[in-house]
Amino acid sequence: MKRLVLTTAAVSLGLGSLALAVPAGAQGVTAAAAGKDSVAWAACPPGNPYLAKAQCAQVQVPLDYGQPGGKKISVAISRVKHTAPASQYKGVLFGNPGGPGGSGLYLSGGLAAWLAPEIAAKYDIIGFDPRGVGASKPALTCDPHYSDPVRPDYVPGSVKEEAAWVAKSAKYAQDCGRKFGRLLPHLRTTDVARDLDGIRAALGQSKLSYYGFSYGTYLGATYSTLFPKRVGRMVLDGNVDVRGVWYDANLEQDKAFERNIKLYFGWIAKYDSVYHLGTSGSAVEQNYYKLLAKVKKAPLAGKVGPAELTDTMLNAGYSVGWYKRPAEALADEINNGKADKLVALYDDYIASADDNGFAVYLGVQGADARWPRDWSTWHRDAVKLYDSGIKFETWGNVWFNAPEAFWPVKGGPALKINGKGMSPALLVQSTLDAATPYPGGVEMHKLLPSRLIAEIGGKTHANTLNGNTCLDDKVNAYLNTGALPAARPGSGPDATCSALPDPNPTAASTMATSPRADVVLGRP
Repeated sequence: MKRLVLTTAAVSLGLGSLALAVPAGAQGVTAAAAGKDSVAWAACPPGNPYLAKAQCAQVQVPLDYGQPGGKKISVAISRVKHTAPASQYKGVLFGNPGGPGGSGLYLSGGLAAWLAPEIAAKYDIIGFDPRGVGASKPALTCDPHYSDPVRPDYVPGSVKEEAAWVAKSAKYAQDCGRKFGRLLPHLRTTDVARDLDGIRAALGQSKLSYYGFSYGTYLGATYSTLFPKRVGRMVLDGNVDVRGVWYDANLEQDKAFERNIKLYFGWIAKYDSVYHLGTSGSAVEQNYYKLLAKVKKAPLAGKVGPAELTDTMLNAGYSVGWYKRPAEALADEINNGKADKLVALYDDYIASADDNGFAVYLGVQGADARWPRDWSTWHRDAVKLYDSGIKFETWGNVWFNAPEAFWPVKGGPALKINGKGMSPALLVQSTLDAATPYPGGVEMHKLLPSRLIAEIGGKTHANTLNGNTCLDDKVNAYLNTGALPAARPGSGPDATCSALPDPNPTAASTMATSPRADVVLGRP
């Protein structure tokens, strides 16, 4: 499942030499070992506003939980301490933004800013970069120039063009194996969950609470499966459909993004008086694909070809908060021949200085589950989808995941999720989420003791703490007192909230009203 790379606040920070050895056995440190915070905290490096009031540290964990006394690696963590009286203290609340491969170090300050102040004050809020990510050591990187522009067109026009992408993907997998072969077998989500349990114990806590977005829901469900009695309160927003981990999930995601991008083109058409790109969604779509063909012949500013343009426009499939700027950029290029805005969007939110997030994304999912190793399977499924009209993201998703066909580690079988014995979780799912389609929330609801809230008509991925007070009030109440919606019979939602209206480009800026406007969480 493709991870959105549009992020400004989740920067990786070097944390110097702070380190602490944490005794962590094959199943994590037992609750009996908890009681005293033994982490060596220090000030976080400057540069990220979400970490301005946080403390940072490195916590050592076993590379291989089968050999807990062997080689250690370290996980970067951050903390915003509780400010409420001791009588109101509720323990630690971990946050994960998704990915896999998303840096979550900033989430200590992020969650502290987005939650109701009186609720955030009752927790020590913990952000972390999972093993291999960002400021954790080592940080996985295989080829930092892999995504440099201009890349080949995602949609192969010939056998030769497809073979070029296959060769590029195979080489990336080989580079990862050559550089980090010892780390790759130990990037399973179960390893990350055991890291969390070791950090929990190092913090002197018998339980942890957890807030996971997107892939972070799978990490939370994994922790609940391994350590159900150590779960306090757990919010899972934008739930992964565990039945599709991971290859099949991408095929379902392709269908959902096709739906959402058509909805986006319809939104542009609704405001034709602003954008002048067509009075129907199909007319706007035609203009977009004409531009896609144009930039294949002549990339904008020598850097935005069809692959780069697709990635830039993909943001609108993730979030209605990103409807306006791509539409403005498209209009300026198509109507006026001005590429500046499109190029700026690519530079600001898609171009990356390294491949850490991409490498960890592949590493985790490659270790988690089995992937097809016969390229004919990938080709057949992509052609079938594309020929059926699922065009926008099908081949882009293929190439984002294609190194898995050649990955040095053969993963799987995927963990069977079962939260028997855990405290009830609060699940949230938007009905028109493209990155994690709605059935994932229904399935997670079946597997975990939980209540499910559906955001009806919501097209923004993992949309809690983002301005919908109906959702956010329920989340805050749950984290405060454990209050949950009343259970309803059947597998459907226990409560619903209506999505907020789509942005209106004729009104004032739509971004200013969103608490998370300056950061888009890591995505599958």
